[in-house]
Amino acid sequence: MPYELFYWPEIQGRGEFVRLALEETGAKYVDVARGPGGTEKMMRLMQDGSLKTPSFAPPFLKSGKRIIGQTANILLYLGSRHGLAPKGDAGSLWVHQLQLTIADFLVEIHDTHHPVGANFYYEDQKPESKRRAEDFRESRAPKFLGYFERVLKTSGGPFLTGRKLTYADLSLFQIAEGLRYAFPKTAVAWAKKHPRIADVRTRVAARPRIAKYLASDRRIPFNEMGIFRRYPELDG
Repeated sequence: MPYELFYWPEIQGRGEFVRLALEETGAKYVDVARGPGGTEKMMRLMQDGSLKTPSFAPPFLKSGKRIIGQTANILLYLGSRHGLAPKGDAGSLWVHQLQLTIADFLVEIHDTHHPVGANFYYEDQKPESKRRAEDFRESRAPKFLGYFERVLKTSGGPFLTGRKLTYADLSLFQIAEGLRYAFPKTAVAWAKKHPRIADVRTRVAARPRIAKYLASDRRIPFNEMGIFRRYPELDG
């Protein structure tokens, strides 16, 4: 049976990290909420009081009778099943740790345009967003990017764990792509300062299944509803 991925149909968001892993492995899956009545099905499943392991929010993945929530947790599961993570405990935990750090980075990225709260429109928190984005560009993003650049430098290969691609590399690609969209001016300087991350982006984009996916209508375009949003005033 194909996997069933449940995530919002209008945005890449956190669901895109799961999509990239599924596309890279060639695994069969259904992006449920993008089909007729899919969003309603997703909400019913989230609110199903009989589930022993309910998900707090999308994305979540249905694999047979098993339902797995949280992006990093889903990738931990897929990575072990489809060769996107080392087989040993130490290597598996290391890739999971990298993915959790990426999850932390995503929160920082999101909060550049919603520093006050997610329930307020961007237009209601512009002054705070400008201040938060400045700190992000000058301090927070360089700290995260510098960390991943150092990991790549010491890994012994072009990817985060060496010669073999993992789901964390796919996620780092998505981070690089998203930053290029949200901060097009600043991202040029970031790419020059972090050439190994730029190289991961290039390598992942060139992988046959990923390249095919990126050129297809399955790849939802970046937009101003997701995590990565382009507001020129936040780009310095």
